[in-house]
Amino acid sequence: MTARSSGTHPIHIEQDVVLARQLARKLAQECGMRLIDLTKLVTAVSELARNTMVYGGGGDMDWQILDENARTGLRLVFRDEGPGIPDIKLAMTDGWTSGSGLGLGLTGAKRLVEEFELETTPGKGTRITITRWT
Repeated sequence: MTARSSGTHPIHIEQDVVLARQLARKLAQECGMRLIDLTKLVTAVSELARNTMVYGGGGDMDWQILDENARTGLRLVFRDEGPGIPDIKLAMTDGWTSGSGLGLGLTGAKRLVEEFELETTPGKGTRITITRWT
């Protein structure tokens, strides 16, 4: 697997969440993603970028366009140095929320992508990696 191109996008204010969605859409189009797959990815990005800002106190979205065998993919890493997630099992339960949302952010994002990895350490932050392939 090789990274064709990569970069980092800051997520600190509401406008950064909007720009993260726009960047993900542009990158997915560059990968040749079908509209339905692009829409799923952008929806996941919206949830994870907002979580990075709201619960993580801000952070970054790293991106990579990947080439592997005969397919192309987009890998996004959302990372923050916030309080972390104290109970991953609970956080990954549909309907549970630490705020006022519907409790579908993390689990919904996981269902919208092919690869989802969550790493967190209470008091040190969270890192969520997602990948969608063409």
